[in-house]
Amino acid sequence: MALEMKVPSPGESITEVEIAQWLVEDGDYVEKDQTIAEVDSDKATLELPAEEAGIITLQAEEGDVVLVGGVVCLIDTTAEKPADFESKASADTSNDDAIPNPGPAKTSAKVDVKATPVAKEMIAANDINPSEVKGSGSNGKITKKDIGLYLNGKEGKQGERKKMSMLRRKVAKRLVAVKNETAMLTTFNEVDMKPIMDIRNIYKEAFKEKHGVGLGFMSLFTKAVTNALKEFPAVNSMIDGDYMVSYDFADIGIAVSSPKGLMVPVVREAQDLSLMEIESEIKRLAVKARDGKIDIADMEGGTFTITNGGVFGSMLSTPIINPPQSAILGMHNIVERPVAIDGKVEIRPIMYVALSYDHRIIDGKESVGFLKLVKEQLEDPKELILGALAPNDVFDDLK
Repeated sequence: MALEMKVPSPGESITEVEIAQWLVEDGDYVEKDQTIAEVDSDKATLELPAEEAGIITLQAEEGDVVLVGGVVCLIDTTAEKPADFESKASADTSNDDAIPNPGPAKTSAKVDVKATPVAKEMIAANDINPSEVKGSGSNGKITKKDIGLYLNGKEGKQGERKKMSMLRRKVAKRLVAVKNETAMLTTFNEVDMKPIMDIRNIYKEAFKEKHGVGLGFMSLFTKAVTNALKEFPAVNSMIDGDYMVSYDFADIGIAVSSPKGLMVPVVREAQDLSLMEIESEIKRLAVKARDGKIDIADMEGGTFTITNGGVFGSMLSTPIINPPQSAILGMHNIVERPVAIDGKVEIRPIMYVALSYDHRIIDGKESVGFLKLVKEQLEDPKELILGALAPNDVFDDLK
């Protein structure tokens, strides 16, 4: 019996996906729940597990766009498991990942290498020794792109033409739309990070020992932002047609880098969370993004976003609003700079911060006041920190 595997609905409003990568080959035996492919939607990259065990027949190629509900492969559930079949789990832990060297490939011979079906055809057609090709696919599998790069290298320097993922294309359209459809402005300020660095150095080891997560700057900025959003609700608002919708909660998007590009998972109800809870949630979401396990539900919603270009060395930037939100805070690197303190020049660790906002609903007074309040909290962090903790949190223990 051949089971038709169809594309499941990844989430509301998503009608199609793109086959990013097949992790199995045509004719392979697969186990139930084994991940057989990665698919891109316009919001995230998702894994596609086999619904049943059996021999698989691929019905779509990498790069194909398939409608939700469309058939991507067939699985012959009556097929017996091969005697020499090795499960995915045991195969991943083996040391037999190297591509065997069968000698020069012959066009008429079957190419028995770790490669995608299209790559195998290209290897045979071009008489390529696969041991000379570095595979970039899952577990070192050779892909069509790898063969193309290999052939280009033999023929001389050439540029690579690579189709952007569905997610990257969607992000590109959204960013252009933001520039064209919003009255985006950016206001700047600087933060003397010495007070917050001093208090963090005092408590970070005890905090980590008790809670299992580090006390980072992101949780402190998040808490400062949620407090400032209460004072300046317009910054926590969105435009809906002719209406301005303001929120009495703060769902904070935290921009994180992932192998698939920039992702913005959301810390829900951040205004009610302690520093420990914020740190734990940021860590959980960042690990999911890094491992390609982020869910669409993790990124939906959000009323305000924080992005930290400082981790890459950025001194100053104008972050782009994450629609339909109306504002985004940009953090940057910390650099020792000469500043005037009580009439004297001192060297202090300074971070430039930037708030990009939609001037259609946020006035200059509100944007400047919001950023100034964030700055003041970070430069006098005792109340910020103590006010963000649960009654029995680590700082009470260390008094």
